[in-house]
Amino acid sequence: MADLSANVAAVRREIAEAARRAGRDPAEVELCAATKYVSLEDMGALAEAGIDLVGENRQQDLAAKHERWGDRFAWDFIGHLQSKKVKAVLPYVRLIHSVSTESVLGQLERHATPETEVLVEVNVAGEEGKGGVPPGELSAFLERSPVRVAGLMTMPPLAEDPEASRPHFAALRELAERHGLERLSMGTTQDFAVAVEEGATIVRVGSRLYQA
Repeated sequence: MADLSANVAAVRREIAEAARRAGRDPAEVELCAATKYVSLEDMGALAEAGIDLVGENRQQDLAAKHERWGDRFAWDFIGHLQSKKVKAVLPYVRLIHSVSTESVLGQLERHATPETEVLVEVNVAGEEGKGGVPPGELSAFLERSPVRVAGLMTMPPLAEDPEASRPHFAALRELAERHGLERLSMGTTQDFAVAVEEGATIVRVGSRLYQA
């Protein structure tokens, strides 16, 4: 974590540069630090480095880290969400990024509050065995949501070339525009700059922040 502050600053610069290339205001893009592999003790270093939004993948880690550091960050849930974990996740987060199943919608109907907001995960590339609502089923899924859907999220196919993600990010943006949704969670360490150019409002960056 020694180079954390420098890494955070470098990522923020790249986000700002990508936004300006696209004619966007850099302030429109949130940096969400993915903390799946950050220990409970090291979370404090993130706060010192200027991180104010973190994303957790596991409910148990979310609960433990929130208990220790809750007031220092805004918290999002960015991992695969099992329906049996919905009730336990909701009290800690401002957004769930990965809603994509009927069972999760059912649990949201039971346990959400009027303030609950979620993002719907879309399988833009149509990858078999991958989570996410198929694009053709998105309209019906949105209509069935018992809570406010603030936007969409996607994970494009793994690729070494960031440009390979561009058409998937563009497709998600078009879906969001079609449905009047403002938030777009897309882009990770390898392709966040391309995601910003294509309209991301939240980028989920992990290993790039923590490398030596």
